[in-house]
Amino acid sequence: MSSSRSTATPRGRPTVVAEPWAMAVDSVLDALDVARDEGLDQAQVRQRRERYGRNRLREAEPTPAWRILLEQFKSLVVLLLAVAAVVSFAFGDQAESLAIVAVILISAGIGFVTELRAVRSMEALRELGSVSAKVRRQGQVKEVSAESLVPGDVVVVSGGDVVTADLRLLEASKLQADESALTGESVPVSKTTDTLAPETPLAERANMLSKGTAVTRGAGEGVVVATGMDTELGRISSLVEEAEEEVTPLEERLSHLSRRLIVVTLAVGALVTISGILAGKEAVLMVETGIALAVASVPEGLPIVATVALARGMWRMAQRNALINRLSAVEALGSTTVILTDKTGTLTENRMTVTELCLDYGEIEVGGSGLQTDGGFTRDGKPVSATDDELLRQALTIGLLCNNASLQHDDGEVEAVGEPMEVALLVAGAKADLRRERLLDQWPEAREVAFDTKVNMMATFHRQDAQYLVAVKGAPEAVLEASSSYMTKDGERDMTAEARREWQDRNQAMADEGLRVLALAKRRSSDKDDDPYHELTFLGLAGLVDPPRDDVRAAIRACKEAGVDVTMVTGDHAATARSIAVGVGLVEDEAPQVIEGSQLSGEDHLEDERLLEARIFARVTPKQKLDLIALHQQQGHIVAMTGDGVNDAPALKKADIGVAMGERGTEVARDAADIVLRDDAFATIVAAIEQGRVIFDNIRRFVLYLLSCNVSEVIVVSVASLLDVPLPLQPLQILFLNLVTDVFPALALGVGEGDAVVMKRPPRPPSEPILGRKHWLAVGGYGALITLSVLTAFGLALRWLAVGNERSVTISFLTLAFAQLWHVFNMRDSQSNIVSNDVTQNRAVWAALALCVVLLLAAVYLPPLAGVLKVVDPGLRGWGVILGMSAMPLVVGQLGMAWSKRRASRA
Repeated sequence: MSSSRSTATPRGRPTVVAEPWAMAVDSVLDALDVARDEGLDQAQVRQRRERYGRNRLREAEPTPAWRILLEQFKSLVVLLLAVAAVVSFAFGDQAESLAIVAVILISAGIGFVTELRAVRSMEALRELGSVSAKVRRQGQVKEVSAESLVPGDVVVVSGGDVVTADLRLLEASKLQADESALTGESVPVSKTTDTLAPETPLAERANMLSKGTAVTRGAGEGVVVATGMDTELGRISSLVEEAEEEVTPLEERLSHLSRRLIVVTLAVGALVTISGILAGKEAVLMVETGIALAVASVPEGLPIVATVALARGMWRMAQRNALINRLSAVEALGSTTVILTDKTGTLTENRMTVTELCLDYGEIEVGGSGLQTDGGFTRDGKPVSATDDELLRQALTIGLLCNNASLQHDDGEVEAVGEPMEVALLVAGAKADLRRERLLDQWPEAREVAFDTKVNMMATFHRQDAQYLVAVKGAPEAVLEASSSYMTKDGERDMTAEARREWQDRNQAMADEGLRVLALAKRRSSDKDDDPYHELTFLGLAGLVDPPRDDVRAAIRACKEAGVDVTMVTGDHAATARSIAVGVGLVEDEAPQVIEGSQLSGEDHLEDERLLEARIFARVTPKQKLDLIALHQQQGHIVAMTGDGVNDAPALKKADIGVAMGERGTEVARDAADIVLRDDAFATIVAAIEQGRVIFDNIRRFVLYLLSCNVSEVIVVSVASLLDVPLPLQPLQILFLNLVTDVFPALALGVGEGDAVVMKRPPRPPSEPILGRKHWLAVGGYGALITLSVLTAFGLALRWLAVGNERSVTISFLTLAFAQLWHVFNMRDSQSNIVSNDVTQNRAVWAALALCVVLLLAAVYLPPLAGVLKVVDPGLRGWGVILGMSAMPLVVGQLGMAWSKRRASRA
């Protein structure tokens, strides 16, 4: 049973056009009150947006603050604290019971604020990415936000676009769409403008494009008949209440680590409690101590810090123009070993400029760059007039007619919409005072044959008297093969084998200069449905320059230092690829080897080792990109792949990290990618890899710090419980340390910006755990060091200072607290500078330390708090012991790192 657009939508509002697939094109346009050639005006757009709303689907509601707050009370830590509060109250210690309740509230507050900020940060990141659409309004094609589309808008689509609203097609040239997301049909569907029967089911509506589908080939125009929740996709999405939250492998590993540690710490807490009671200590004290130890040693902050570190790192990536589509990519970034990168727009600026026109009689140099339209034409240094030179004028005219871009002049400002190469042709024409809109008035376009990767050409048919002028542009090899003649100043000549070879040599010479070369041709036809690609008259070659980005050389050098191999994989000419590779420092050899796609698919198969070592691939097909990715992955590499076209989507999905171009990339490519570069710059990929490494290092540093602090607390109390000495820590003191010296410095470590050495070491193996063998040894070693300093301070207070049990416990408590604070500086990279490193340069660390010192002093000198914690003034000599012994783990740790660095430098 077919759906009808005359029925009420989920919001109770009727749609604009009922069954548009069953209406003729003119009828649909009349019903929407829009002229195809003009589109809507601003007043109409404003009125319709007020009536129909913005063009977006109803999204899952942001996580409410109350739910985040509630989650803080569902942890095992809160349960243990609640048990401790009940035990204290049952044994008549109401003050301690209230103190524990306060600890619960403070702990929940810290977790709530931290997690709320992280969640809101990641939700806000979604707003940074925007989808655009090309729409005709007031007679001009403009690029606007897809959310601003309204019913009646005339939208221009081409291969690689994601359809952003339901469209009734007005024109279709070899148009195909991937509708698998909507209908389940895996094969691209060919599109037409023919009127269909009203009962035609969704999967067979060939004259419609639906929101959320993708144009895989061809070009066309359509009028918007439904937006937002009124679309077919909107009807389906209304059945989905909310999306599942993504959990990265890193977060899952942290959760697994937390669960394992909880079991161990509960066992330790029980053992300490039983041992203390058997040793004759007060039962209630030992029960509270056991619970406090369990609370202190359970690393409840691990999942939160993962969220915080990911959110902070993703914000930094967004500020560097890298938007993360999938959280799992963040973890893979730090392990990237190979980058397979496109050339145009990634290594180069993607600002195409026609600098040379190669015609039969010689080369014409074109002045100006970018969107400057005031350049001129010269030959051998002498001006050339396009008005007087008929061949030059014909070549420029064909470049303007066979074109989908638009160039708008407004008060001296030039605004361009379209593919950079086509924009460059429009600018070159403007330098000869040729405008596409004027030419179309003279020769109206009757048909467009969209660019096809199989033939590497594009054509447009234009009415010219009783015939049609066919304008063709494309790859020089393809256009030359389809040409039977070429144009000279004296008229047409046959394209002999020798003439074709001469043109091929001229094409090669231009490519050797680093130019992107495009061929221009024409023919006449009496039938607009004729095959455009035969018996062409070759006009000449257009050489375009796309200069390397200024920051690429430094970025490639950074990759080499970081152990990341960079390989150019492009569909461009081998000579052009070689020239750019040398220019950006990708290879050091002035004449590097280039492997072409024909060598990959020919009978002479290249050895895998040679392919793995190659740094330049040219004329590569999408299928060959997949093969190269698979080859590297088989060798255990983590591969990042850049792409921009619809044909790149499979490779972007197959790569461990798919990187799409945000400026020139198609929506299909962006949707398939893990990361979208808003500036299309290669340096942004390198920055993202660096940030991926920093995020992992921050989480590892947080875990290492937290566990070594927790281990020290457990060992201190465990050893004392087995000896005939007072406990060096009281239960509430342990909880206070857990809130103060554990949480704030640890969270500060989790948001560090990283150190310069992070890109001086090889990539981390993807299977490497958060804590390896050496890290667990470090946890035990640091824990033992802190324990030794605390027990030594406790012994000195009892025996040497003889200040009594209460003051001795205060000294051991403060020694442990300050030892943990200074211990944060042991978390720097062992190969970094002792003074200037990622920890000392982290302002959050200094802020956390300052806050903790203030809170510790308040615990000693603020009577109400001191009374609850059972802390007294340690006295001047006591402070001497505290500061001296608390510095011992830091001093020993720094000496150990200095020795490690010296040994590494000798190796």
